[in-house]
Amino acid sequence: MSFLWPGLLVLLSIVPLAIIVYIVLLRRRGRFAVRYSSLSLVREAASHQTWWRRHLPFVLFLLALTSLALAMARPVATVIVPSNKATVILAMDVSRSMCATDIPPNRLEAAKDAAQAFLQNHKSGRQIGIVAFAGFAELIQPPTTDIGALNDAVENLTTARRTAIGSAILRSIDAISEVDERVAPSDNVAASSGTAELPPSDGQLSPHIIVLLTDGASNAGPYPLNAATQAAARGIRVYTIGYGTINNTSPMDCGDRFAEEQFNFGGGGFQFEPQTGSRDFRLQIDETTLKQIADITGGTYYFASSANELEEVFQSLPSFVIATRETIEVSVFFTAFAAVMILFAMYLSFRWHPLG
Repeated sequence: MSFLWPGLLVLLSIVPLAIIVYIVLLRRRGRFAVRYSSLSLVREAASHQTWWRRHLPFVLFLLALTSLALAMARPVATVIVPSNKATVILAMDVSRSMCATDIPPNRLEAAKDAAQAFLQNHKSGRQIGIVAFAGFAELIQPPTTDIGALNDAVENLTTARRTAIGSAILRSIDAISEVDERVAPSDNVAASSGTAELPPSDGQLSPHIIVLLTDGASNAGPYPLNAATQAAARGIRVYTIGYGTINNTSPMDCGDRFAEEQFNFGGGGFQFEPQTGSRDFRLQIDETTLKQIADITGGTYYFASSANELEEVFQSLPSFVIATRETIEVSVFFTAFAAVMILFAMYLSFRWHPLG
């Protein structure tokens, strides 16, 4: 516990002064005490008033005085509290590799279903935003509590070429900064440099998180680890999800036509085979980078190779984001305690030492 106005702790010196005054008054009272000639009267009086009854009200008064002095200094405490102010950004990969049918009907549709199930079961009132990324990242739904709008944004996701994981993180940071002025916007220039350095950590985590789902490796945009460093500097955790089956050769199906040549998209590529008429796709998830992103930001990396596994990952996310550290002023508790002690002391004084 710390204090916003520590200089006022000097008021605690009133407590020992009050004790001194109390002792002086007791001695002065003793000098003018009436001397009883009969010991029986003394015993009778002592039976009705023991020593602790005489001093307990004053002890309660001292506790109240101490509590009030501490309240004047405005004590603050760091506590773990549920946060309804948190923002969750779902950053979803929509590169062409999400057309792979190893997870039926294809990866993108299965990811949509899992995301919509997560949104439907989301009961905390926390704001959620949707970022879609391929060769660049776009905020397709600003943070909101409108589940209908979020479901529509997810349902309308379509694929594009390449994968920019770094851009997805930076755009997610910007989306959070737009609803929380305490979070600084991203620095795209710094993220475009070739190295990443861990920022000094003060142990403070923001209640906001980014959930990044991808089936591949970054091949466009800023360096992902530099973007992760910017998230970490703002206390934003990034939970990464590697999605798809390993060494998959399933056909592609996104409802559109591809040229009969090899393409290199998001997390891998697919190749048209003239002899068989099929498209050969091999997954290349950059798990090393995804794990590093999670480690840098204080998040967790998950791998999901099926629709059920992906739904389980999504459904486990609320347990990570419902609590946050907050610094709150607790003066009111000290003041309330002082008031109770004063009232209790007055009650005992009138009960044990009636005026009439």
